[in-house]
Amino acid sequence: MIGYYVHHHGRGHLHRAMSVAAATDTVVVGMSSLPRPPEWTGPWLELPRDDEGPAPVDASARGRLHWVPEMDAGLSARMAEISAWIAHVEPALMVVDISVEVSLLARLHGTPVVTTVLPGDRRDSAHDLVHSVARRVVAAWPSDVLGMVDGLEAHHDRLTCVGGLSRFDGREVVSRPHDGERRVLVLAGAGDEGADAWDLAAARAATPGWTWDVLGPGAGWVDDPWEALCAADVVVTHAGQNAIAEVAAARRPAIVVPRPRPFGEQDSMAAALAADDRFPVSVFPEGIPTSGWSELLERTAALDGSGWSAWSDGKGAARMGQVIAEELARAPMGRH
Repeated sequence: MIGYYVHHHGRGHLHRAMSVAAATDTVVVGMSSLPRPPEWTGPWLELPRDDEGPAPVDASARGRLHWVPEMDAGLSARMAEISAWIAHVEPALMVVDISVEVSLLARLHGTPVVTTVLPGDRRDSAHDLVHSVARRVVAAWPSDVLGMVDGLEAHHDRLTCVGGLSRFDGREVVSRPHDGERRVLVLAGAGDEGADAWDLAAARAATPGWTWDVLGPGAGWVDDPWEALCAADVVVTHAGQNAIAEVAAARRPAIVVPRPRPFGEQDSMAAALAADDRFPVSVFPEGIPTSGWSELLERTAALDGSGWSAWSDGKGAARMGQVIAEELARAPMGRH
């Protein structure tokens, strides 16, 4: 049995966990502040929130960690539940996506840890510490894409790049209707203001020949946007890992606008995509353009969506499942 910690910000971590759990041959116990998703087939431990208390005091432990506010009841209860679960279940492995503190807690219990790494500048001491103690560090991008992350040089021997990883990997791309209508799909992230963060009125007004659909908070939310993705001639999206993986799985050309995230996560993702001419993207690091939309859509729509095959070949979850299987094979048998 293994534990799988799912960070509650956005929905990308959860989607990745469900894909990876389906690709493993062992019992996976999900744990998160998120409620149990209906699609999750194994056990689920819903954890107390650790970000709803009063104003946090020394939340970073003087810069050594990321989120450990002093005397926070939610944090205490959260860590106690994880500790009690480890003591009771004796898991052979913890997969952590993503938390420095949960990784360290599991390792302090003697449980081997596999952690994921996100794009961006991860040279801070907390990231260096968690990457140091992990058995494996998994990155959900191809190994030959440059510039995704800073700070892994000392841990390269334990880094495994599994490629883009989407819940839609393996799905057949739905044929787009040949009705002459040209469509733009806007994917707004669940991790911030969503569609409200982007002013699209000028873009709509400047492109009378295009139909615009918006999915995400502040707009129409759907649990499964696959058909909408496949029907789009162009996708406008933020640069989160999950969104990029889903666009790649659907093989749609995209306009990528990174959103502010800690450690420059989306900025690094967008810059790496822009620097690699294999990928069918137009990248705008300064935000949504205020003009030139008609030309921009025409230029982006002409890009070859099949270029995304270099990012995602549909086997990312299986590769991460293989990492888990390899580490389970290495794990000591039971507690001594």
